[in-house]
Amino acid sequence: MPMSDKRIVQLAHGGGGRLMRELIQEVFVRTFDNPLLAPLHDGATWPIERGTLAFTTDSYVVRPLFFPGGDIGSLAVYGTVNDLAMCGAKPLYLSAGFILEEGLSLDVLRQVVTSMAEAARAVGVSIVTGDTKVVDRGKGDGIFINTAGIGLVPDGVHILPQSVRPGDAILVSGDLGCHGVAVLSVREGLSFAGAVQSDSAPVHGVVEDLIASGIEIHCLRDLTRGGLASALNEIAQAAGAGIVIDETAIPILDPVRGACELLGLDPLYVANEGRFVAVVPASQVDPTLAVMRRHGVSGRAALIGSVTDRRSPPVVLRTVVGTNRILDLLSGEQLPRIC
Repeated sequence: MPMSDKRIVQLAHGGGGRLMRELIQEVFVRTFDNPLLAPLHDGATWPIERGTLAFTTDSYVVRPLFFPGGDIGSLAVYGTVNDLAMCGAKPLYLSAGFILEEGLSLDVLRQVVTSMAEAARAVGVSIVTGDTKVVDRGKGDGIFINTAGIGLVPDGVHILPQSVRPGDAILVSGDLGCHGVAVLSVREGLSFAGAVQSDSAPVHGVVEDLIASGIEIHCLRDLTRGGLASALNEIAQAAGAGIVIDETAIPILDPVRGACELLGLDPLYVANEGRFVAVVPASQVDPTLAVMRRHGVSGRAALIGSVTDRRSPPVVLRTVVGTNRILDLLSGEQLPRIC
């Protein structure tokens, strides 16, 4: 038998043999333990309830693997759950595919997997199937994670950007930019006045509460890569409408604002991982804010603008000095590798 260093990932861990089986059993199966995963089949099966299924997939390549307020493991779970929540779905099951680099510490892998398991338990989902591949040393970045998620949309819920209408209100669930700044600070060895923690968190509970409270939600969008500005452009273009937002109403913490000014970044384009924008009828602003603000993750929810029938430019920002500024899509990458 070949010698085996059980402290690091080796190419043989992805070769389909004994080491791969040991890795799957000792790291993944033991940590993600649940009845649907236990058969270790090529996929998981379960009976379907009434309603509409929502399905999403995402990949996570954030560097560094650990950052203030989170890590790649919990981020992968929360990000997938949040994508399902934006469809109005109750998250049910996730898959997890791991691309591991030869030489990765198995202690680091266990830490990431444990974080994923804890995040999954916290939001009430199960990781029921997965895959593992190992690439040569220097051909990866420690760990890449691909996830897919399935959720159930209740009957009568139709949350789509095409439902947005002129006169609708634009609300944001909380302060912006913390995730991107937190990741950047660790990766580049920067420190700012005031600690900045990632906002990485699940938001499905807020969405479920909004639906249960009878709020007429026209559209939801999580504010990940490209931040608020990109999300609003996507909504406006899909709806064939315009959006006007008020800069003075947008919640941004002072440490984030200061860091962005220092680095020449615009917080409206900086990534978030626990924030979303909601579009609702103007008549439902107050009850929507009341529901959102009773959840910690959306305690700073605010009304920031409205939908108009003017299509060009799609998104306009009314600045603090009273002028109008066009918020366009980014032409390049502002903050790479934040998810």
